Amino acid sequence: MDAVTGEKVMKNVLVLGAGLVAGPLTKYLLDQPDFSVVVADVEAARAARLVAGRPRGQAEVLDIANREALAAAIGRADLVISMVPYTFHPVVAAIAVDQGKHMVTASYVSPAMRELDARAREKGVILLNELGLDPGIDHMEAMRIIREVHDAGGRVLGFTSYCGGLPAPEANTNPFGYKFSWSPRGVLLASKNSARFLKDGRVVSIPAAELFAQPGIISISGLGEFEGYPNRDSLSYLETYGIPEALSVLRGTLRYPGWCETLRKMVELGLLDDAPKNRSGSTFLGLMKELSQAAPGADARGAVAFRLGLEAGSAIIFRMDWLGLFEDRPLPAERGSALDNLAALMIEKLQYAAGERDMIVLQHQFLAQTASGRKERIVSTLIDYGVPGGDSSMSRTVGLPAAIGARLILEGKIRLTGVQVPVHPEIYGPILEELGTLGVRFEEKRRIL
Repeated sequence: MDAVTGEKVMKNVLVLGAGLVAGPLTKYLLDQPDFSVVVADVEAARAARLVAGRPRGQAEVLDIANREALAAAIGRADLVISMVPYTFHPVVAAIAVDQGKHMVTASYVSPAMRELDARAREKGVILLNELGLDPGIDHMEAMRIIREVHDAGGRVLGFTSYCGGLPAPEANTNPFGYKFSWSPRGVLLASKNSARFLKDGRVVSIPAAELFAQPGIISISGLGEFEGYPNRDSLSYLETYGIPEALSVLRGTLRYPGWCETLRKMVELGLLDDAPKNRSGSTFLGLMKELSQAAPGADARGAVAFRLGLEAGSAIIFRMDWLGLFEDRPLPAERGSALDNLAALMIEKLQYAAGERDMIVLQHQFLAQTASGRKERIVSTLIDYGVPGGDSSMSRTVGLPAAIGARLILEGKIRLTGVQVPVHPEIYGPILEELGTLGVRFEEKRRIL
């Protein structure tokens, strides 16, 4: 309400990017009675689809590389939600801070973003990051339970978390056990990260080349067994989550069985090399011969199998063959990298068919010690499915937390400033509660050991 006129004041949100996860976010905000939303994207049609038929929604064409246009768009808003590639977030954030505007993202806090903390606090604005699924909902549920344990006088001795965006069981119809609900390049680049975690008080470091070497077997009640491999640097969460007493901390990624052995060999072969190279006139078959250093006239499958120490009839060679890597067809990115061409092939072959559902599986396991000294196992599991013909689970679980966070900021219910992630009760409490009303909720089980 306006303090003078008593009239409702419209809150203006700018959504940058109209990609795969922006639909539920935009819809949620437009369902709020006092919100107007501008969706800005380099592709006019993508932005227009998200606001079609919504009088308080507007689509704009915007190239975020145009700093002047970007600054003007941010200047017209009260808050900006950046859903563009993560490398642009610090640029958007710097402009937002200069103009005294709040910002929300679903991406990890980068060093460049962290550097804006003091300026944001001076301006009295919040740069709320990691407000998606992973990172995002995972932080919020972890902190809810950790705070509960600590408030009861207990300690968290161990924390393990795995998350995966996967085809629902009935949609798991290809040899990779995977279909893309977001950027294939992002999925593949994440496969090149090294990892660190804490196990029984000992730091374990996994170089990128060995990331998929020894996946854990993770059982999810009602769904069966999955592969789990570590994700980036888990040690930082001792501080982020406020659990310095923990002896084991691991955050990881879930996949259906077979993914890890295949990606490991793809990395070994060089298919995830992201250095651009001129392969004008080459084909996927030619690329595989090049990477395997096949002799002239040699069979590419046999050469790849030999280079990787595999049998020619192995499941890994079968998966590569099924994907089309041995086909004599032109490369879509002749001057791109091996990664560019692999990503193009994967997005072609690993797509959801009409009416198929995706699935989000997120599970936290805690080993807690109560105030009385007893040990307790706490397992909290989120299983969420996409809507056939509607929103994917990935788009809902990434987009909705960001949208809810934006609403809470503009309603004055989140008063923190500076660079933040959702580990504070005033952030995660109301967001988890609202997600529950939207059908995104965890099932918690406890067992005294």
